[in-house]
Amino acid sequence: QAQIVESGGGLVQPGGSLRLSCATSGFAWNYYTIGWFRQAPGKERQGVSCTTPSDGNTYYTNSVKGRFILSRDNAKNTVYLQMNNLKPEDSGTYYCAADRAITTVQAMCEMNINYHYWGQGTQVTVSS
Repeated sequence: QAQIVESGGGLVQPGGSLRLSCATSGFAWNYYTIGWFRQAPGKERQGVSCTTPSDGNTYYTNSVKGRFILSRDNAKNTVYLQMNNLKPEDSGTYYCAADRAITTVQAMCEMNINYHYWGQGTQVTVSS
């Protein structure tokens, strides 16, 4: 069975940093896209950063460019999201998800795609 487990969320002051982890198992990364999504109360789910390991492409939504860095450890089947200079508008529940890479990584991240595999989410709160 496929499994995705997120960790690393918490409460942080504006300007602080957090590092999220997404540990995956039970499916092959080849030709899959792995993505981080977030959702705040009353708002639609938003693609934050996504990667397709098979071609090495990574995408960031404009609001996090220059602040967030996605990395991956292929041996551990784990994706990380380093979040720096956090802002209150970054608050929300962060989910890690995976699906077959049927289009570009940008489209996989921004389109309303019903990803096959989802984790339970980790809460990020940025507040003074």
